Amino acid sequence: MSEPIIKFDKVVKRFGSVTVLNELDFSVSPGEKVTIIGPSGSGKSTVLRILMTLESINDGVVWVDGEPLWHEERGGKLQAASEKHMHRMREKLGMVFQQFNLFPHMTVRRNLTEAPIRVLKLSKKEARERADRLLEMVGLQDQADKYPHQLSGGQQQRVGIARACAMRPRIMLFDEPTSALDPELVGEVLNVIRNLAEEHDLTMLLVTHEMQFARQISDRVCFFDRGRICEEGPPSELFSEPKEARTKEFLRAVVDPDSAKGEKQASAEG
Repeated sequence: MSEPIIKFDKVVKRFGSVTVLNELDFSVSPGEKVTIIGPSGSGKSTVLRILMTLESINDGVVWVDGEPLWHEERGGKLQAASEKHMHRMREKLGMVFQQFNLFPHMTVRRNLTEAPIRVLKLSKKEARERADRLLEMVGLQDQADKYPHQLSGGQQQRVGIARACAMRPRIMLFDEPTSALDPELVGEVLNVIRNLAEEHDLTMLLVTHEMQFARQISDRVCFFDRGRICEEGPPSELFSEPKEARTKEFLRAVVDPDSAKGEKQASAEG
C-alpha cells in the first residue's frame, strides 16, 4: 500500500465553542477519488478549507504528500509552519469553490495564465498555450477573450476548474461546485469533473450534494456527521446497503425527501 497523499491525524477544529472536526482521522491514497457527503455543519467543507490553509487547526496534524501542512519539523519536533512552507505546500493543491471566484477584471484566458506566470514562473507563451489547452478541455476555447460577467454560471465554473488545473496540482478539491448553479447548468460542470477523473491520474476530494454523481465518480464515499466519519465505503455499498442508522436517515432525506418527510410526520403523529 502506498502512503496516503492526504492524512488527517486526530485533527480538531473549533469555531468558538463549536467543535466542527472532532479528532478526525481521515486519509486519501494517491490517485483516489473520494467524495464527502453529510448534513450541513458536519465539517465537510472545513476539511477542504483546512487543506487549502484557509482555516487553521486547533489540534492534530494534517499531512499532504508526506509532509506536515500546518507544521514544520525542527529539531525533531513539529513546530508551527512558516508562511514560506505553507505557500510551497499550497502549490500541491487546487480548489474549485462554490462561488466561482474568478477575477472579474481579467479575461477568461488571463484568469488562467496569471498564477502560472507569477507563481510557477512560466513564460507568457507557455502559460497561454497551457491555458488554451485547458479551455479546450472544458469546451470553452471560443470564450477565451470574454470576461466572467459575459459567461453563464456553468461556464464560469468550468473556467474555475480549468484555472485550478493550470497550476498542475497533484490534488484537486471541489467544494460543492454545482451548488450555486441553476439546475440546467449542473450537468455541464459535472461532465467536466467526470472527464477529469477518468482521463487524469489526479487525487480528487469532492464535497457534493449530487448523490448520483458521487455514486458514479467515487472510489470511496465518506459520510460525515458531527465532525467525524460515521461510515465510509465503496459507493455501491454505502448508497445501496448503508450500515449505520444515521447514514440511512441522511440518505433517505436527500434521495427521497418526500418519503422521509412522511415517515417523520407519521412518527410524530404516532
